[in-house]
Amino acid sequence: MNATAAGDPLSRPITAGIVTALVGFTSSFVIVLAGLRAVGATPAQAASGLLTVCVLMGLGSLVLAWRYRMPITVAWSTPGAALLAATGVVEGGWPAAVGAFLVVGALIVLTGLWPHLGRIISRIPPSIAQAMLAGVLLPLCLAPITGIVVNPWGVVPVVLTWLVFVRLAPRWAVPLAFVAAAIVVGVSLAADGATIDPALLLPRVELTMPTFTVGALVSIAVPLYIVTMASQNVPGVAIMRSFGYQVPWRPAMLVTGIGTALGAPAGGHAINLAAISAALAAAPDADADPRRRWVAGVSTGASSLVLGAASAAFAALVLLAPEAVIPAVAGLALFAAFGSAVQQAIDDPGERLPAVVTFLVAASGVSIAGVSAAFWALVAGLVVRTVLPVGRRRA
Repeated sequence: MNATAAGDPLSRPITAGIVTALVGFTSSFVIVLAGLRAVGATPAQAASGLLTVCVLMGLGSLVLAWRYRMPITVAWSTPGAALLAATGVVEGGWPAAVGAFLVVGALIVLTGLWPHLGRIISRIPPSIAQAMLAGVLLPLCLAPITGIVVNPWGVVPVVLTWLVFVRLAPRWAVPLAFVAAAIVVGVSLAADGATIDPALLLPRVELTMPTFTVGALVSIAVPLYIVTMASQNVPGVAIMRSFGYQVPWRPAMLVTGIGTALGAPAGGHAINLAAISAALAAAPDADADPRRRWVAGVSTGASSLVLGAASAAFAALVLLAPEAVIPAVAGLALFAAFGSAVQQAIDDPGERLPAVVTFLVAASGVSIAGVSAAFWALVAGLVVRTVLPVGRRRA
């Protein structure tokens, strides 16, 4: 007799899916909005991008979990959004950024159809890719610290909330820090006597005709694709494998790649396999029976669609926030990713020097010939690794 027949309800995997979607959304939606605004989106276009990735994440999770009876969950690329936040406006502005998102979708599809491309990406040393990500994240992670100086009354409550719940309930530390930020925003609006335009609370799609420029392709498309593959898709497959699930690579890449391409004109930057949050739906806590955990994947997808309907309200809250409060939340949300990236970057002593060079170039934020620091960081790290014998990994 199976668990369902024995009367064991499906409430556990359903709840696990809801928690997965809530934690993933509240922990990083401010980073998505910040990234889209940084590369030229208007507030309406950024809100449209947030709505789009929520819907695509939901549909992707529903399709993959239902079809393959696995707790496969699809997420937006949080490291990719952080990369955008550090890149800034490129040649061609927002339409060029949209064109770059479209190219990323095409590259992910090509990765699923042409295994050789995946092998090429896998040859990029993880230390270099993670060092680039760490360098991109560093300025964003400093926001809580600088924010305390700029707006202590707004930022200190957020940081203290995060600190308390890192100790008591780590999974909810960032979501509850956002709740604290929302309270700060509410108090600020009440003190100023400000009102919210109801139109801001309605989800709306803003379409943009993509354009293609060399600067956007090099500064956004290439680093965004590499970060999405190295920090999301590949680890996502590994995490699922650790729980006994073999994710179908080609279908997963086709679903996420086509989804990314379809969402690009509406402002969606990228969707991919969930990595860290994947464990919330795939672990035994979701259900004792691994054959029933796929329900958590379906629940995650349905919850993402609901959050998409509410995404405009969250975007409006960010728009109305006092100075430094929302960047502080985003920085706190990236602390774990930054720590993990630094650890992986310098873990192998033989790769340490190239990784340090990559990190410093990425963190510098320099733009050369209209190309962002993230790309030059990859180039610098690979050159140092090639030239110096210590940069070569030894068995």
